[in-house]
Amino acid sequence: MALRENLRAVAFIFGIFLYKKHLKGYYFRHIEMKYFLIPIILIATLSCQKHASMKQQQRSMIKAYINAYNNMDVDGMTEDLAEDVVFENISSNKVDLRTEGLQAFKKQAESALQYFTKRKQSIKDWEFSDSKVTIVIDYEAILAIDLPNGLKKGDTLKLEGASEFEFEKGKIKSIRDKS
Repeated sequence: MALRENLRAVAFIFGIFLYKKHLKGYYFRHIEMKYFLIPIILIATLSCQKHASMKQQQRSMIKAYINAYNNMDVDGMTEDLAEDVVFENISSNKVDLRTEGLQAFKKQAESALQYFTKRKQSIKDWEFSDSKVTIVIDYEAILAIDLPNGLKKGDTLKLEGASEFEFEKGKIKSIRDKS
């Protein structure tokens, strides 16, 4: 998206350049293309570098979150979350848990620790789209308590799913876990 905006700005500037040249009696065929291509190449290169840097930062923040999750480290999980973070857990296309705000997220994450003696999310795939990143995960956990659905303490729970992270101002603004 930033690349598109930058290219529009260059096209606008080039249009002004052509208009001024035309007023002075020059025509498009006399303008050397290097005056047009060099800025476009420069802006495209800088935009790609900025996008790659942003992508790397997002990847790093998600890896840190997953690592903290796997280690049951709630403080580590919340390190890169925005104050107004929204968390949703979605099962069978229905939101079964939603928190709003950092304190509500932290309270939920701390209460969830009692359900597992061990848990692990493994990232299988990444998809980047502007301010959103989706990861495909394998999830495995060992239950610390009996669950109403018949699973017993010590049973292994295995799921596949996806987590969608949305970023804003260098922080994670929302997390949507889907299974």
